[in-house]
Amino acid sequence: MKVIRTEIHDALILEPKVFGDARGFFLESYNQRALAETAGIRDAFVQDNHSRSARGVLRGLHYQLRQPQGKLVRVACGAVFDVAVDIRRSSPTFGKVACVELSGDNKRLFWLPPGLAHGFLTLSETADFLYKTTAYYAPEDERCILWNDAELAIPWPLTRAPALSAKDAQGLPFAVAELYS
Repeated sequence: MKVIRTEIHDALILEPKVFGDARGFFLESYNQRALAETAGIRDAFVQDNHSRSARGVLRGLHYQLRQPQGKLVRVACGAVFDVAVDIRRSSPTFGKVACVELSGDNKRLFWLPPGLAHGFLTLSETADFLYKTTAYYAPEDERCILWNDAELAIPWPLTRAPALSAKDAQGLPFAVAELYS
């Protein structure tokens, strides 16, 4: 597994070994020992999630305040522009943004340690987005930062207005959002 560092402390892009031939391919999407030895990720995962989104859907920027979730994310089919924002005030990369394209073709994974806000924009007709979390979903604890916050200046590759949920459209600006210590 190849590990690529990002602009955010401890947020990593992972490129698994892919074994392919005329029949197709094989890869390990999760191996606890390999993650610990290669990337230093020793967190325990408690929940797996799978979402499907249509082209132009933007989800995020989500986080849980009192029960922060680390996330190991990937796309099985399709493509997304994936974004992490460091919202840990004590972090040396507080306020930094890391972006990566995840797709069924490039097979990359993105590790977001607890304490980051997360979102993505679907680039393909549809995308199947899979992720493991280190804490259970707690809807009462969920928060949302406005996806197009001027201070964060996320370079979303948009050609038109994104499709947003009502919750995501009402996200708070980074400057006034509740953040981690």
